[in-house]
Amino acid sequence: MSMDTDGLRLFVLAAELLNISAAGRQLGMGPAVSSAKLAKLEHSIGAELLRRTTRKVSLSVEGEDFLPFAREILAQEDAAMAALGKGKTNITGTLRFAAPSTFAQLYITPILPEFLNQHPDLTLDLRLSDVQVDLIEGSYDLALRNAPLLDTSLKGRKLADDTRLLCAAPAYLDANGIPETPAELNRHKLIAFRHLGPRPLKSAKGESVTFDPGAAQSQLILDDGLSQKHATLAGLGISLNALWSVHEELASGRLIRVLPDYEGADDNVLWLIYPKSNVLSPKVRVFMDFLLAEIGRVPPWLTQIIG
Repeated sequence: MSMDTDGLRLFVLAAELLNISAAGRQLGMGPAVSSAKLAKLEHSIGAELLRRTTRKVSLSVEGEDFLPFAREILAQEDAAMAALGKGKTNITGTLRFAAPSTFAQLYITPILPEFLNQHPDLTLDLRLSDVQVDLIEGSYDLALRNAPLLDTSLKGRKLADDTRLLCAAPAYLDANGIPETPAELNRHKLIAFRHLGPRPLKSAKGESVTFDPGAAQSQLILDDGLSQKHATLAGLGISLNALWSVHEELASGRLIRVLPDYEGADDNVLWLIYPKSNVLSPKVRVFMDFLLAEIGRVPPWLTQIIG
């Protein structure tokens, strides 16, 4: 069975307006053509989608069931055309995007003017928090996640590596000494992110150890990356930080890398993710491509050499 996508667009619009003639006018069809196209669609699927009376138009039970699938088919067509550089060039609608607040403040918010100038009819609804959100329950179109992509209900594209380093303020190290081995971390104050659970570390030689705030003198647990960096700068202890967050402080000497042969070993990657059930719509595609071009191609935090 094949379906005319013009007929599908007419049905979706008529279902929203509850007016076949008005939907037809928006699509450049006269009343007779609109009625004929809708009748042809109903005949092809073997069901009445819209109930017509002299007074009103309403969705049938079959129409209510079919409507989300019709929208999905049209979204797939739009996405396919966008992938070929064809179709609508005017991207409209609202894009709901979730991202860690610290990363967004540093790297996404500053480049938004350029993106919004390119797409003046698109609205960005940004939900920024370092607490991980549920994409499906939250009805997000796209999210940035800095954690291993383990959820099989999600698809993703890699934006960049997310290297994690141990660091501390010079004042803290002057007062407490510089740990020379991982075992010496247990006598230091360690700043924990979100919980006191251990985090794996690996050395350049392939040795595996843990950064374990729960086994040390941890007095501080934070769930916000920027606050963790400020606490480290204030000399409150040693913390495990993303390179993208602390590269400027490391370059300037405001933070010192601790155990420089070791880094986070949990394979963190910055992923742009979306539910598998979602079609990669044009609005999602253009924003994803923009972030990949502006950030992923040459990550800004790698333009400085960290000693």
